[in-house]
Amino acid sequence: MNRNQDHFRGCMLGGAIGDALGWPVEFLKLSHIKKKYGNQGIRDLEKGSAGKAEITDDTQMSLFTAEGILCSGPGQNKKEKLKPQNTVYQAYQRWLMTQGYTPPCTCSTPPGSWLIKEKKLHKKRAPGSTCIHALLQGRKGTISNPINDSKGCGGLMRVAPAGLFYPKQTAFKRAAEFAAITHGHPAGYLAAGTLAYMIASIIEGKDIAIAAKDACLHLKEHENHQACTDTLDKSFQMLHKKISDMEAIARLGHGWIAEEALGISIYCALKYRDNFRQALIAAVNHDGDSDSTGAITGNILGAFQGLSKIPRPWIEKIELREVLFRMADDLLTECQKPDNRSAR
Repeated sequence: MNRNQDHFRGCMLGGAIGDALGWPVEFLKLSHIKKKYGNQGIRDLEKGSAGKAEITDDTQMSLFTAEGILCSGPGQNKKEKLKPQNTVYQAYQRWLMTQGYTPPCTCSTPPGSWLIKEKKLHKKRAPGSTCIHALLQGRKGTISNPINDSKGCGGLMRVAPAGLFYPKQTAFKRAAEFAAITHGHPAGYLAAGTLAYMIASIIEGKDIAIAAKDACLHLKEHENHQACTDTLDKSFQMLHKKISDMEAIARLGHGWIAEEALGISIYCALKYRDNFRQALIAAVNHDGDSDSTGAITGNILGAFQGLSKIPRPWIEKIELREVLFRMADDLLTECQKPDNRSAR
């Protein structure tokens, strides 16, 4: 079993590091990235004005996903309104407040909730317009009653905590529900379920390649899976082609939509399964959503390798490191409690 502090922290910190590595180049074309950083692209974390590498809304929302999960644990989850998809929805409303918006519905702060008090989370780092618009609607999107037809990667990039906390089949279901709060297209929420299933499999002790294949097989059991499975099949094929990472990623897409972001991230994580740094460098140097593909790749490989395999200088440079450690530790502590194990 890999369910220990090193791998929980690795997943949360890995995602934040990939997010921060990709953030400076998120809106740049590959040609511009090469012009600015050289032919190999960006290769190291850049420090912001506060002297730390900055995370974006990807990591912010991942943290609030984790807090929402923790607020739904047994002992609290006795009323309908405290089901995980509802407590995560409430957590996203608190995130909305950190971005300067007034939530359209009553937003309670449950006992034990502490993220909103973290001043450094009250930063606008190019939050996704789909997430903002959906959360301002005054109702929660669900799989059966979608709030829109978006399959952007904004539902995918925030669900790694579901893979840490739940066993794999439950992780798929919960992550899909969490993504559907803001992204109503099947590809948007099925990609999220697939990522969580893969991370849960890794945490349960599976090899990363087996975890990816098993997640894809489980995905195929769901209706409307074709957009995701086609891209993932293509991602697996790219691993065996004698082409550069930049070319392989260009063939997989730009990562703005969920299935492409997942395909790119799985390609990078599998190709560089033993090299965290190289996996993240590959994941962010392309035309598209660099911080999200970096974050997802970091989540996957951080869960597999553990914090101890992540370059120490990157760990020391990342902002909100202690917040990420605390949330990872809280997830681990709660998921190990007997009541939570039986309830899941």
